[in-house]
Amino acid sequence: MRMVSRRVFLQTACVAAGAAPLASCSWSGSRQSAPGEVPMPCAPTAWQKHGVILEPTEPWEGDGIENFTSPAEPLGGGAWRLWYSVSGKRRNGLAYAEGVPGERMKKVLAQCSPGEPPDAPFAIGGLPEGWRPVQVVHLRLRNGRHRIYFWAHGEGILRYLAADSSDGRRYRVLNPLRPVLYHPHDRAAHGVASPDGVVLHREPSRNRPAEEPLAPSRLISNDATNVYQLADGTFEMYSVALVPVPKGDPAYIEFDNAPGLIRVVDRYTSEDGLHFETRERVVQRDGGDPADQQFYYLAVTWTGRGRVGVLGHYRCAAQTMDVEWCFSRDGVRWERPLRQAWLARGASPAPDCYGIYANHQLVRQGGRWHLFYTAVNSAHNGRDACGPPRDVIMLATTDSLWADGARD
Repeated sequence: MRMVSRRVFLQTACVAAGAAPLASCSWSGSRQSAPGEVPMPCAPTAWQKHGVILEPTEPWEGDGIENFTSPAEPLGGGAWRLWYSVSGKRRNGLAYAEGVPGERMKKVLAQCSPGEPPDAPFAIGGLPEGWRPVQVVHLRLRNGRHRIYFWAHGEGILRYLAADSSDGRRYRVLNPLRPVLYHPHDRAAHGVASPDGVVLHREPSRNRPAEEPLAPSRLISNDATNVYQLADGTFEMYSVALVPVPKGDPAYIEFDNAPGLIRVVDRYTSEDGLHFETRERVVQRDGGDPADQQFYYLAVTWTGRGRVGVLGHYRCAAQTMDVEWCFSRDGVRWERPLRQAWLARGASPAPDCYGIYANHQLVRQGGRWHLFYTAVNSAHNGRDACGPPRDVIMLATTDSLWADGARD
């Protein structure tokens, strides 16, 4: 839950006292799955890390950048477009970088305007003054148009917006007063309880414009959101819901940045990707998980065998973030056969020693699967770090996602 700056939200701890690193668990994914069984993933040792491939170099980037929930798009010739966000305190912004990972990449910052989008390589119009965007998702829609989704932060504002473009350069926010989702801190969610009974502000906001409706309960969520367009043209969205727990519950972690709230994953569906009418819980802690287990996000990749999920595996007591494998054939029922890290965090003081946050989805290119991820070297609650806190983008690849070595 983003209680303060985006920088604090992305900070994640390595190993707490008495908690062993998840990546050290034994591996049990060696046998090939039979028809109808859940296929098993490649071992963590099948991943090859390629180090930091994008870090802050521009004055407007501050001390941190993130590609959390943002896509990586191959351009050919070994080049990529990496969508990302500026994550420094009060430096939120959207950008993309183009080039070959490991070489110098050209960075393009979005030019934002409350009016028409300016004539620029990447521009967003219709974004009210003072609203700062972060966590961009870019989709090339089946009708040929482009759409981006992002969280907007401002005074009394914390909501998920959509903006469309015909040329992939100049985007316009569709309706900032009727967003796709609302965070409980958003002014339109004041006085409205989420479906799980979470209401962070009991009284309605006096700053909500008269023409802006209250948030529908079903659309109140946390951040960490991924949106996908399906083969039939409809959309599905995975976002994190907050569930309250009382003091005295083993899941209550007082030193978390959201004590008394645990994070689970909900799935939404929509005909147009703008109005999400259905919502259902798809990932939550069960009897096979420790009391402090939470789930920070779900990023989905479609394969010939089904959906591979990269799940934000958050151990709240340890303040660590790992990526966990999960699998689904329908996007609703998700199997978690391993419940441990799929890609090992680095040893201190590596840039990813405290946390790994996956991007929008895995990409197969050049015969290998690519995972571009945000690496953090500091605790989620900001109380510990291996050196100066810093967010960078790293790359890991594997020849196969599967234990049997299949290349699909």
